[in-house]
Amino acid sequence: MVRNKGKRLHKYVKDYVVFDLETTGVNPERDSIIEISAVKVGNGKTIGEYSTLVNPGCHIPAAATAVNGIRDDMVADAPQEGEAMEGFLEFIGGSILIGHNIHTFDMNFAYDAALRALGKELDNDYVDTLYMARSCLPGLSHYRLTDICEYFHIAVEGAHRALNDCRMNQRCYEELGKIWEAQKQKREAEGNSPEPEEGQVCPLCGGILYLRKGRYGKFYGCGNFPSCRFTKKA
Repeated sequence: MVRNKGKRLHKYVKDYVVFDLETTGVNPERDSIIEISAVKVGNGKTIGEYSTLVNPGCHIPAAATAVNGIRDDMVADAPQEGEAMEGFLEFIGGSILIGHNIHTFDMNFAYDAALRALGKELDNDYVDTLYMARSCLPGLSHYRLTDICEYFHIAVEGAHRALNDCRMNQRCYEELGKIWEAQKQKREAEGNSPEPEEGQVCPLCGGILYLRKGRYGKFYGCGNFPSCRFTKKA
């Protein structure tokens, strides 16, 4: 399936919506959303929240319940997928979306659900904090949301419920944004590209490639240098 999703951005923005999903499994083609939450942020401050359980119309596997604690009885009277997605799309509008590991997971689930239930495409541009964390915090051994929270001393109680994860990630994004802006200013002072070009991701570590100037001309270098020394010709 070809998804006409928005662009994956590599930047810090002050106005955005953080979102997170809980699902019955990991495959958007056969699994379903059972919770969807979002936190709207303006100028770095929370200005609204949206959260609902979703009735998937099927049994929630024990493996999913073991992760997020959501049971069949909890979603029995919850809205169906179409109603939940309609509320979500109305809440986010045209905002830039923020989430952790959303590039290959949440965006695909949400896109497919919106198209299937409402005939609408989710084409908002988005920032995946997984990639941002890899660029800003290259020394971590793991990049789960809880790992990022631990680095910034953010409490993780209630993790793996969608709204709690949104709130946690909103704080992480603001902290990552401070590092991102400092790195941006440093690159600019060195005469390098302050912003990465679309699609330039390091194949070795998942960091972001930046256009740089070297002795023999321009080249792309990994933002996680010196821990990663991948380069390629411009």
